[in-house]
Amino acid sequence: MTDIDTSQYRARLLEEQERLMNAVDFLDRENPGSIADELGDIVTSGDNNLGDTATATYDRELDQSLEEGAQQTLDAIKDALRKIEDGSYGTCEVCGRPIAPERLAAMPWARLCIDDQRKAAG
Repeated sequence: MTDIDTSQYRARLLEEQERLMNAVDFLDRENPGSIADELGDIVTSGDNNLGDTATATYDRELDQSLEEGAQQTLDAIKDALRKIEDGSYGTCEVCGRPIAPERLAAMPWARLCIDDQRKAAG
């Protein structure tokens, strides 16, 4: 169990969760069909332009990547909120040491201390 005041972190996590959920909802509304549907609209319009097809494909893949990243962060936020509830928030999942307050301030869903994060990224 950590001795940190989690109220500020909980507020930041909930704020970020709301922001990301809105972003995911927006992306879902912007891309209601499949890429095949979107490309089909371009092809059936009679203007079979390779540039339009490439742009539509790129835009859709970019949106999908953004949505996947948002989902991963939402999952990490959910875990962080659970850890606040069970008293394990702010503890590195690898070494068990406290995560620096500066790191939690920058990324309140951090699971690893900076040293173990560097090792994992290396």
